[in-house]
Amino acid sequence: MNRTAAATALTAATLLLAGTGCSATPHYAPPSTTYYVSPDGDDRSAGTSPGEAWRSLARAERTALDAGDKLLLKGGALFAGTLTVGEAEAGSADRPVVIGSYGGGRATVVATGTPGLSVHNTAGVEIRDLKVTGKGSSYLREGGINLYSDLPGGEQLDHVTVSHVDVSGFRAGIAVGGAEGSAGFMNVRVSEAQLHDNKDVGLLTYGPDFNAARPSYAHRNILVERVEAHHNTGDPKTTETHSGNGIILGGVRDATVRDSSAHDNGTRAAAAAPAGPVGIWAYDATEVLLEHNTSFRNHTGNAVDGAGFGLDSNVSSSTIQYNLAFQNDGPGYYAYASKKNGAHRDNTIRYNIATDNGRKLPVNGALAIHGEDIRDLDIYQNTLVMSDSPNGPGPAVRLREGQTGVTVRNNILVTDKAPLITAEKGLGPRNVVLQGNNYSTPAGSWSIDWAARSYPDLDTWRTATGQERADGRPSGLSVDPCFAGGELPDIRSAADASLIVPDCAVLAGKGLDLRALFDTDPGTVDYFGRAAGTPPPVGAAVPSVTD
Repeated sequence: MNRTAAATALTAATLLLAGTGCSATPHYAPPSTTYYVSPDGDDRSAGTSPGEAWRSLARAERTALDAGDKLLLKGGALFAGTLTVGEAEAGSADRPVVIGSYGGGRATVVATGTPGLSVHNTAGVEIRDLKVTGKGSSYLREGGINLYSDLPGGEQLDHVTVSHVDVSGFRAGIAVGGAEGSAGFMNVRVSEAQLHDNKDVGLLTYGPDFNAARPSYAHRNILVERVEAHHNTGDPKTTETHSGNGIILGGVRDATVRDSSAHDNGTRAAAAAPAGPVGIWAYDATEVLLEHNTSFRNHTGNAVDGAGFGLDSNVSSSTIQYNLAFQNDGPGYYAYASKKNGAHRDNTIRYNIATDNGRKLPVNGALAIHGEDIRDLDIYQNTLVMSDSPNGPGPAVRLREGQTGVTVRNNILVTDKAPLITAEKGLGPRNVVLQGNNYSTPAGSWSIDWAARSYPDLDTWRTATGQERADGRPSGLSVDPCFAGGELPDIRSAADASLIVPDCAVLAGKGLDLRALFDTDPGTVDYFGRAAGTPPPVGAAVPSVTD
């Protein structure tokens, strides 16, 4: 009997019993079994107790796992091979199959040329407390822990969790994929994971090619939290695409990355690749939330990317908020669209901090907006600081053509020896509007480069371009934000973010009232979780001194 028929029969039986006055508590649950694997075991044993453990993963692979079953590997031991939960196996959200460790510590799965653990065309699986290592998969998108669906008909398989794992030595640490003509997974949770020393990416979700005329997404309701993706090096032999990323969300609807980090990725990314890696980013996605993360010391092998966070092609209704980006090769934050298809729209970048980015590519600044067609992007309450990099100075904001309805409001913009903003020709009020920002150049002369002209002060730029006017009056400030850590704070960890909090009242309550003036949700708290107030301060943080 298939699972659908079995569920229908069980429901009918429950209703029949309820009609005869029996308790609503189920009278029957299919039995479940716990299997054990140990280097001291014997594949001829029953496998159903530590004393009767199997010896090899190959023996475990020959046993189908049903709802509620557990497969446990001896903690601290190494096991060569792979484990696959296939289409005829697994359970449900309330009675999942569990694969993990027993005894003490984490067991290690050592795979060669294959995933360490694979979930294929099924769900109702929980993977926990394991270390998974490999020597590099031959498949571009295949992960050390690999979730993949090529079932026809668009079914989204429900419930997979991965927690307390360490994955290294693959093309991707964890991969969640869907094939052309099929859907993928829903209700996937990845938490407490170390994803490192993989070639292409720490964590990846992906689906079929995006169709802007009929948007669809392989996966739904994805949560990534407390994940550290680091030292995923990139592959110098991969020249057809980017490699060396931290966390990538593609082909998803309703996905969140929070309380996570991406750092020191991309160190061996190919110089000849057409694009570069990024710390944490999304593409072909909608309703994505990136919040309370850090992304730092990420690199690129060529002259593009290397950013901390990004909303890439075909991303809509998504938000980047309360994040910290520092010492990346490229910008701290970016938005990019590769096609004129209207699919990059209705996104928000707010309450973020960027400092000391552009270490290799300062031209793109602390925040870069560029591409073919970006629509209705709100950028507000950010603190964007650009100190002089080893490759020269860069702007706080880089604006290229190809955007409509972009607003930049209530941000602190600080640069060292560079224009505060670099904007290309053709950007009128219909394309981009700047209002209520604070502009500071503590170590150099004040300037904004706008449409190939340089302006030496706020008033001159405002008069010439019409920028920094709100509600019929001049807006914006040009004052020292008096950061606690000095004019250009040296941030080397998330704990150093407090150095970028203003410790004087000059910007307290000086932001525009975004809700009253523009019907924009301003958020209720600053980067540190403190009440933002109405009107809010300028920048990502409420000043430590308010009067």
